[in-house]
Amino acid sequence: MKKLFFTAMSLFVFVSASAQTAEELKSEIAPKKDSIAAIQARVDALEAKLDALPGWKIGAFGTIGGSISEFNNWFAQGIPNNSAGNIGFTVNAFANLQEEKFFWRNAANINLAWVKLDDKDDPTDDDSFRQATDVFNISSLYGRKLSEKFAISGLMEYRTTILSNFNDPGYLDLGVGATWTPIPDLIVVMHPLNYNFVFSDEDTIFESSMGAKIVADYTKQIGAVSFKSNLSMFQSYKSGDYSNWTWTNSFSYTLWKMIGVGFDFGLRNNKQETLNYVLNNAPTPDPTATFESIDNELQTYWTLGLSYKF
Repeated sequence: MKKLFFTAMSLFVFVSASAQTAEELKSEIAPKKDSIAAIQARVDALEAKLDALPGWKIGAFGTIGGSISEFNNWFAQGIPNNSAGNIGFTVNAFANLQEEKFFWRNAANINLAWVKLDDKDDPTDDDSFRQATDVFNISSLYGRKLSEKFAISGLMEYRTTILSNFNDPGYLDLGVGATWTPIPDLIVVMHPLNYNFVFSDEDTIFESSMGAKIVADYTKQIGAVSFKSNLSMFQSYKSGDYSNWTWTNSFSYTLWKMIGVGFDFGLRNNKQETLNYVLNNAPTPDPTATFESIDNELQTYWTLGLSYKF
């Protein structure tokens, strides 16, 4: 009986000591978390000062995603014998010059992807990789500072596809106006005088026009996270049918050294592109389609995969 009593007491003391130790450890963790947050805040403040220094700032990050698969006698699906694959990548690059009286910001966004589906039971099908995503955008913004947050500016922006139908259509915006920089990582461009040049073989659909240009670009790096969001809008003074906007977003989280996980998604609204598709490229083209009759659906894309920070 005494042996059982001492065993129970020993177990009680051990559990109590373990609980106490766990509580002590938890109490020690809290102030260390506060210290880490304070250190990160000081690092962010130093990085903000570094970004504000005169001179060139150059960088890039991107996402690579891909997969391959093969099925043999998988009768539960419509194509039981097939091999499939997809691959895509996104690159976001910038080269920015910051000086006391002016700035010059240059950026490029490229998103390309290919897919294939080879039906082994159909010798006539297309078993090659085909273009799936095709986005190409470059811009250059020059500003003469009126103050720390406002500048008189000029913008050049070019958008097209490069895997197929290069510059058909292609969009070139040239304009002047003002740029607002409320914080170092955010640029807002407001150009009431902008001409949107549209290049295409379909002159009856695509048309150049004068209008207003608005661009908002936010690029930020916090520790292992890199983030970029860009909204580019053109409002035609001639007709709303010639207006368009594109919003792209890129996220990258570094897991090990320069490698991590990346996610990109984009939205676009362009009535001229929609009408061109309905008239010429749809599976069942509609030769009677007009700007008034079409449903101007939202265009979207997304990519998830490994990322690499340059």
